[in-house]
Amino acid sequence: MKHTTHIAILGSTGSIGRSSLDVISTFPDRFRITYLSANRNVDLLMEQVRRFHPRGVVVLDASCAHRVRSLVNGTTEVLVGEEGLLEVVSRDDVDTVVSAVVGFAGLLPTLRAIEARKDIALANKETLVVAGELVMQKVREHGVKLLPIDSEHSAILQCLQGEDTLSVARLILTASGGPFLNFEVEDFAQITPAQALRHPTWKMGNKITIDSATLMNKGLEVIEAHWLFGLPAEAIDVVVHPQSIIHSMVEFVDGSVKAQLGIPDMKLPIQYALTYPERPRSTFQRLDFAALEHMTFFAPDLVKFRCLALAYQALRSGGTAPAVMNAANEMAVQEFLEGHIAFSAIPELITAALASHQTVHHPQLSDILRADSETREFVVRQLNVVPS
Repeated sequence: MKHTTHIAILGSTGSIGRSSLDVISTFPDRFRITYLSANRNVDLLMEQVRRFHPRGVVVLDASCAHRVRSLVNGTTEVLVGEEGLLEVVSRDDVDTVVSAVVGFAGLLPTLRAIEARKDIALANKETLVVAGELVMQKVREHGVKLLPIDSEHSAILQCLQGEDTLSVARLILTASGGPFLNFEVEDFAQITPAQALRHPTWKMGNKITIDSATLMNKGLEVIEAHWLFGLPAEAIDVVVHPQSIIHSMVEFVDGSVKAQLGIPDMKLPIQYALTYPERPRSTFQRLDFAALEHMTFFAPDLVKFRCLALAYQALRSGGTAPAVMNAANEMAVQEFLEGHIAFSAIPELITAALASHQTVHHPQLSDILRADSETREFVVRQLNVVPS
């Protein structure tokens, strides 16, 4: 009889969190939700509480936490803020943490979970982007599993099963290309947030959707792949594949290439991460090859999509450079979504932040936190606005 895995989902009301709950609901004897977390989406969180009956919830926004506490009326524990996240991931009634909080905010809870010897199903790219060396060191020290939920990294993990890692020549990450694949670079300054949020293939949260439009999302994935699979930047390529059927590929030293294919649906990589190394039967939609009209591939335009080039630059610089790039990007994306800067200004702010930073190599957590906060202050000065 299989052991029931107790799961905490950080970011349960987001796209990955909702899909994770869909997957978990199909295995009621295998998984038990013990904790959920949300920022401000109280209505959806309460729906999830009524459906999954967790022992506790974490609400990041303090005012919303007060409302949740009144609604649960003592039937469910309510914790607040980052302190609440750090508390629940350390508890004995958690075996696996689904880390799906957006942005830099996912770093500290994920690190705490690793230190508490919890397995990690990682959807938060930024954790490895800003602190990959430190995170992977902690994973080894504490003997936990860290399994990617990103469809690209899940694809690579699947392609590597049964293979000698020394036989790997390169990783090939596929990118949809986003909504502006066929735009001229001269038109980027006129792109609106509404346009950028209309992704042609995937339904995601606002931040990751903008990152997909700039190709920064693929840049973050390149850095992630470096830490997950131990290959240098020179052995991690990106190819644009608008149909998003091939989720990534591995080329081996003999010239063979293995690819993982499937419809664009995050539930498959989520299930693989939660049940690894098994493949339990699912009811997910199957790929119909006869219905595929075509699959196309071409190299990304690094002049038009400068964010991808900046990610490679940050990876090669190493140390705190990726943390700086990430912080500047998070700030710039938010400013763009609020209508304060042009779409074309996003890579400009990142470029300026990287140029102003003195990289610290082999950083400790304090160095990473300092690089993040100083970069955010730098971006605010560049924008000449007071932070909200």
